[in-house]
Amino acid sequence: MAGSLFDQLKKSGLVDEKKAKKVKREKYQQSKQNKSKKGQTTQTEATKLAAEAAQQKSERDRQLNQERQQQQAQKAAKAELYQLIDSNRLKNVDGDIAYNFVDGTAVKTLNVNADTHKRLVADKIRIAKFKGGYALLPETIIEKVAQRDSSVLIPLAQKDDTLSKEDEEYYAQFEVPDDLIW
Repeated sequence: MAGSLFDQLKKSGLVDEKKAKKVKREKYQQSKQNKSKKGQTTQTEATKLAAEAAQQKSERDRQLNQERQQQQAQKAAKAELYQLIDSNRLKNVDGDIAYNFVDGTAVKTLNVNADTHKRLVADKIRIAKFKGGYALLPETIIEKVAQRDSSVLIPLAQKDDTLSKEDEEYYAQFEVPDDLIW
């Protein structure tokens, strides 16, 4: 019995030639379908991975684009603020009267003229940080600047509420000399 199982069945008369060809054809088709299914699953997995990668990339791109837009909006707002301050700041305010104010923890001094000094004391003019220095702004513009960025405005001096009314009246009778420099 040296032949294959098929040859042996054929010799014994259990299988004829027609049935053998039919079985062989079915077996071939079945193996072909199995191969195509295996290729489809591989292709389907690859398609899924590619779609997932594309979705992740589009999400990253969307986030980067959103960050860029926020940065551009901040830049535009800052430029608008600087333009507003530059176009509305008071000019020709230099003088020989020293006006002291607090910027953070440091005491700064601006030399202004008499009219500007009176308006600063009456809070009709505010001081704003501008390009490494300071700019004086009229009260009409202060609200617009505060809406855009209130951190550029120097806070107003706070009154000392620790003194009673009687003490304030008592100290009011003593005039501070003009030549007193701190």
